[in-house]
Amino acid sequence: MDFLPLARLRELQLRRMQAIVQRAYERVALFRQRMDERGLTPARVRSLEDVALLPFTVKTDLRDAYPFGLFASPLEEVVRFHASSGTTGKPIVVGYTQEDLNDWSQVMLRSFAACGVHRRDIVQNAYGYGLFTGGLGAHYGAEALGASVIPISGGNTERQIMVLKDFAVTVICCTPSYFLHLIERAAEVGVPLKDLPLRTGVFGAEPWTESMRQRIEAESGIKAYDIYGLSEIIGPGVAMECRHQKGPHLFEDMFYPEIIDPESGAVLPDGTEGELVLTTLCKRAMPMIRYRTRDITTLEPELCACGRTLRRIRRIGRRSDDMLIIRGVNLFPSQIEAALLAAEGTLPHYQIIVDRQRGLDTLEVQVEVTSEFFSDTVGALEKLQKQLGHSIESVTGLRADVRLVAPRTLQRSEGKARRVVDKRKL
Repeated sequence: MDFLPLARLRELQLRRMQAIVQRAYERVALFRQRMDERGLTPARVRSLEDVALLPFTVKTDLRDAYPFGLFASPLEEVVRFHASSGTTGKPIVVGYTQEDLNDWSQVMLRSFAACGVHRRDIVQNAYGYGLFTGGLGAHYGAEALGASVIPISGGNTERQIMVLKDFAVTVICCTPSYFLHLIERAAEVGVPLKDLPLRTGVFGAEPWTESMRQRIEAESGIKAYDIYGLSEIIGPGVAMECRHQKGPHLFEDMFYPEIIDPESGAVLPDGTEGELVLTTLCKRAMPMIRYRTRDITTLEPELCACGRTLRRIRRIGRRSDDMLIIRGVNLFPSQIEAALLAAEGTLPHYQIIVDRQRGLDTLEVQVEVTSEFFSDTVGALEKLQKQLGHSIESVTGLRADVRLVAPRTLQRSEGKARRVVDKRKL
């Protein structure tokens, strides 16, 4: 499927699109209601471009339909549930038929194969198991490939390092921020990751920058690949980088992509930055029609040197809903990260603290510096502090109070890193 001629791929997409719209219309009350309000029936989808006529689905729809209101399969056919962490209100619940799980394993198999993982590899899966989709998604995909899987899950960093060394692990799956923590802790206990057989990292579940990839590869000696997914669509395995590392290839035979203007909802041409919208083409238990991911990216139309005909998405660096507005200026955490990692002496651990004092927004950025730099002269630290402040201002247009802290001062995360603390009561 990864190398399918474009004409055949588009034919397959349309056939699957028509079938999934019909299924959702017949079995999901909310979708049928919204179609009826627009005077639409599934028969109106006669081309892939006609998807733009269909209504969007948004995250609040899943919360409002909690737990099973968007299911298109009876519960006796649903063999697995997953759910979001539910940090605000009820969690988002997703369901899978056995066919859905088979499809998920296949896209994860294709994901691992794309970055050179093979059946002789030993895969340490440090994504969390349980209701989170990351752990089991990666697990079954690696097993389907024929690799040996260590279901270690997240946390217990010392055990992770011991297993990496003793089991001669060659592939690790986790969040990029947690792997940075592993690099740091492994060096402290005398197990430099560069000395191990580990060669490949499959990193996802949170935004990360090219600067962070370069830092990971330089300090660990591995190749770091970006995997993209979200629970509402299937979990990890929606898109995956190949060995050329030029952005994740989206598995278009399974997930139909659009890029829209986040404000107007208008569909944008390939090569234009906007919000990624996805339609599941094969999901039976819970089809998602035009789901607004809130992830900001670009669909790259140029063919990759690997020969895959699947379009690539540019690495997800920000979301339309994680934007901060500070003193009237739009700010994304990825902008701060890019400014910090460009400076020598800083570590890839930082936290952005936003507050409001006397009616005015304040911006503080805490960033760890290396132990060598932290023990340097006061003058050197002040110089770095000014350099970072200038870098942040040049990138964001905002002045920030930069605070340099010692290594391991900021709390580490075993899952998604918490980069922003917004103390304003907005």
